[in-house]
Amino acid sequence: MFRHLNARASRRPLRTGAAALLTAFVLTAAGGIVPAAAQVPASEAAASTLVKTAQNVTAPAQLPVNHGDTVNWAVSYGNAATGGPAPAVITDPLTAAGTAQTYVPGSLTVPPGWTPAWSTDGTTFTGTDQGAATRAVRATNPAARAGGTSLAANLLPPVQPTVQSTGGDGFTPVLHRTAAGDVEAWNIYHHAALTAPQVVCSNLSTGQPCTGGPWPRPLNTTPGPLGTGGTGNIGSTLTPQYVLDPGRPGIVYYPAVTATDLGVGCLDLATRANCGFFALRAVGGSPSSANGMAGLVAESGNLYGVASTGQVLCLGIASRTPCAGQPFAPVVRPNHDLPGATGSLYLGGMTTADGKVFASSAPQASGSTTAGPPELGCFDPAQSAACTGWQGAHPAAPTANHYTYNAFTSYNTSGDANGVCSAISSGASPLTTCFDLTGAPLAPPATGLATTGGGVLVFNPEVVVTADDTRSYFPVWGGPIAGATLCYSWTSAQPCAGFPAVATHANVNGGATRDYGYTYDATTRCLIALGDAGVLFSLDPATGTSPCVHSGAAVPLKPSAFYCDGAPGHVQGYTAARLEGIDLAHVNLAASAVSVTDLDGTVIANPALTPTGTVDLTGISATAHPSITITVQLVLTDAGDFTADNHPALVASYQGDAPQICVRTVVTADCGTTQVTDTATGTDSTGSFTSNAVDLAVAPGAQCTPAVTVNKEICTVASAHACGPAGAGPWAKQSPVGLLQLLGTAYWRITVTNTGPVPVAGVSVNDSTTPACRTAAGTFALPVGATRQIYCSSFLLALPLKNTASATFSAVNAPPHTPATTSAPSSAVACSLLCILIRGSVV
Repeated sequence: MFRHLNARASRRPLRTGAAALLTAFVLTAAGGIVPAAAQVPASEAAASTLVKTAQNVTAPAQLPVNHGDTVNWAVSYGNAATGGPAPAVITDPLTAAGTAQTYVPGSLTVPPGWTPAWSTDGTTFTGTDQGAATRAVRATNPAARAGGTSLAANLLPPVQPTVQSTGGDGFTPVLHRTAAGDVEAWNIYHHAALTAPQVVCSNLSTGQPCTGGPWPRPLNTTPGPLGTGGTGNIGSTLTPQYVLDPGRPGIVYYPAVTATDLGVGCLDLATRANCGFFALRAVGGSPSSANGMAGLVAESGNLYGVASTGQVLCLGIASRTPCAGQPFAPVVRPNHDLPGATGSLYLGGMTTADGKVFASSAPQASGSTTAGPPELGCFDPAQSAACTGWQGAHPAAPTANHYTYNAFTSYNTSGDANGVCSAISSGASPLTTCFDLTGAPLAPPATGLATTGGGVLVFNPEVVVTADDTRSYFPVWGGPIAGATLCYSWTSAQPCAGFPAVATHANVNGGATRDYGYTYDATTRCLIALGDAGVLFSLDPATGTSPCVHSGAAVPLKPSAFYCDGAPGHVQGYTAARLEGIDLAHVNLAASAVSVTDLDGTVIANPALTPTGTVDLTGISATAHPSITITVQLVLTDAGDFTADNHPALVASYQGDAPQICVRTVVTADCGTTQVTDTATGTDSTGSFTSNAVDLAVAPGAQCTPAVTVNKEICTVASAHACGPAGAGPWAKQSPVGLLQLLGTAYWRITVTNTGPVPVAGVSVNDSTTPACRTAAGTFALPVGATRQIYCSSFLLALPLKNTASATFSAVNAPPHTPATTSAPSSAVACSLLCILIRGSVV
């Protein structure tokens, strides 16, 4: 844990003029401070500010840092802008990167709403971490707001009917909210060939195709960015069902068929990339051949599908490995399983209820080894076998002339799953057959499907659960219907009140929608729809009208994510949320709603949306709820506020210090590095600004032990001029016999050399015999390899004399209280006629 000495000052958000109040120091690690920049002139006080600090991660509270230590550089950005949201850029060049310090891969941390970037040359930046080669980092925010302690999400415009790159056979939309706040609708063409381009992304926030096109793009088994053209190697199924990974945001799994296997395809929506293919069984076989599959559905942490052989396929979601013992024994009769017909389409659907997996199968005479009426079967994951009461699949229609594309869960009036159904198509109106969880017949719901007309096709419904209702929305088309929705309320056990019996979509492609699938967006409370007509559209789940004139946004607010210096006390509390850029006269406030939920989705509060478009959050404790999500669901009376130049947003704020951007480096092991430094720069609507420079001294450490040698010599002539700093000497370890007679002046030279790997400081000479030498030397520093010579003299009253000197010194940046080091001694002898009596060595 890092602690800050000037905690009171550091915990206040930087506001206009705050830079002028900065003290002369800013804190680094506990127990250490480094000089800050000079006070900002009052004339510049309106500019935004950057305050740089540093923390020793390896040894918290230790300064100087050691060679090999990891340093966390933090820069606090005080946005002093007074206008609306505007772009901001913070750049942090890593001074002497690659020599004095090295970037730690993955260490760049930016606040929510900011985008990181890396550079290997300090000029060209990319959105991919460049690892140890990084020389500079950057964070950008296209819509930075004053103070910096808020986060925004654009309100989703009402989704208008759009003929985009949805393809002629886009099936069910998969919704994805990007880090930038956009809402995307992804879809995969169904029954597409292996090589065909088939995945499409549409940006609902802009009404345009997503970036990263051209769309559609192919799907591949090899992980990596989506390709282009007809380069795929995965084929799609007839009635695909998709599962979002609960532990990997933005990852969707889909049923897939390759030239050799049936299995699970993986698509990464955030990075627009394939994330693999997980084979579950080989295609082919006899007499029943695995040609295609149904699914996927999720249950008990696994993904389940059914092969055209009727076998149950299973993949663990977390491990992405096949379940032990799969493929499991068939639970329904095979369909479209003729040998040699790889790629034939499984006819049926899947659902789950009460921890069990259900599947329907329509073994038509054309293409199936054994023709028969549609069936419903059940698989129990707890037993890895057919469910009790379902040891044989149950017929769902009278003859093989019937067929189905669906299997759906039924519910009681309390909203609890109580069985499984399938709406069966034929020349007459659809026939719905249901069984309870034990396999006993169950009365079908009065959905209205029975009166829609002959040849109507029914696809898996979208189930929407609210606080007071559980509903299923059925996509239908065929026969007399060019595209429509039926809604059934399980809570009231009747078709949905206020919803048309058969809701056609006259405003969408002239009503020719040929609906396949819907996805409910809980944020806007709209159904997003796709169909065979290739039109993406929205549907009001309350009235059945299209477009759905709703809007909404969700802001996940985690104040601690705005800080990265490890210090406590940055956050004081939540403040408010507000609508921005929208005319409230265009909002039906009475029909709109606000919810605040905890990290696990638990509702904390349902505060009111005031007539001024604000939501009070002060009553929610940031301590008890360190992360919340504020969701606003709006019912609009007019969509005119959503234009190409105006993007209404929901903004949520908290009270706290200025947000931080952090990056870590490792101090080089090179003993020649005695200091690491860092300074950041920035630009926003207030102009350009620069942080204080933080300089961290680097202690030598055990591998950088200082070393100094001393050489004491005496001049071999009796001339002050020859024996001084500019004199020629000569010098020796012992003066010639008789030079000084019995007494005289001796001239000494002491050479001090830094032979170690680090600079030394505080060097002094020890010479008890000749104090003048110590005085002449004074105190000095020596860089690595440097030499200092000291000249001194003494009048000798008695000869011979052996004079010994040494040096005491410390390494530059040695930690406080580190004892000084003393070199080995060196001696020289002033001789007389009695020198022969001197005993002992001279060095």
